[in-house]
Amino acid sequence: MMVEAMQESAQVAQYEFEITIDAPRARVWRGLTDQLSAWWLPDFHVLGQDSTVSFDARAGGQLLETAGGRQLLWFTVVESDPDKKLVVSGQLTPEWGGPCTTIVSLVLTDNGQGTTLRVSDALYGRVSEQTMTSLEKGWKALFGEGLKKHVEGGN
Repeated sequence: MMVEAMQESAQVAQYEFEITIDAPRARVWRGLTDQLSAWWLPDFHVLGQDSTVSFDARAGGQLLETAGGRQLLWFTVVESDPDKKLVVSGQLTPEWGGPCTTIVSLVLTDNGQGTTLRVSDALYGRVSEQTMTSLEKGWKALFGEGLKKHVEGGN
């Protein structure tokens, strides 16, 4: 049996955006870390609509999706500074545009009327323009349509 080898050059890329949330920083942090199941959008349940998303926001902790006996590790926590900063690292498999490592930094700052969430995603590996666009669009949806609406809704 002959296996065909393919070589590609690794890429490095980064994008950043901010979302303003009308709520105190501690409230945004609680929503971000303790209440994922309340705002994780249905389209992001990779293992099915009945899956559960959980998050242990301590260094070494995991953002994990489970459904029955299946598990999907979304991210591992690299740095956690409660109410201020969270850095997570994850892997994109070839099925999702990889192989690629993604390191996402979430920084919360007071903005005088609420909280600014700054999202920075740095990637290395197989990084295409399509992958970058898809990831940025996905994070904007999760944090803008999911987290922001949940936190501002008083839940």
